[in-house]
Amino acid sequence: MADVAEPRRQGALPAPEPIPEPETQRFWDALTDHVLLLQRCAVCREVIWYPRFFCPRCGSTETTWFEACGEGLIYTFTVVRKSRRAGYATAVPYVVASVELAEGPRIFANIVDCEPDSVRIGQRVRVTFVPTAGGWTLYRFRPI
Repeated sequence: MADVAEPRRQGALPAPEPIPEPETQRFWDALTDHVLLLQRCAVCREVIWYPRFFCPRCGSTETTWFEACGEGLIYTFTVVRKSRRAGYATAVPYVVASVELAEGPRIFANIVDCEPDSVRIGQRVRVTFVPTAGGWTLYRFRPI
């Protein structure tokens, strides 16, 4: 089961509002329920990331949604130590990582609830959910 992050543990890391599109609406709605959804192509069985209306492998528009287990490994990462982006300048240092999900795709996310210098390639992580001020939810990952 995925964890739900406590906002106070997120420090000053901003939680920007998503802008759902018709093909991503179901994904964002599921995050609000603390569920990380992925798509799978019904034709070639490719697991699809990021949410879209077609399979990038075979072009089929026959896709289905399924609940991801919410765990993965850090494939690569960087520690951001300086930022001029509004809201992020006061959040440094923070981690941006490519997380390889157990289901296969790699997704970008922040790694939270740990010291940035403790993050390692190959480290196991689990999804956590962070509410936004506008009522949406973002996904992030924390070490297991």
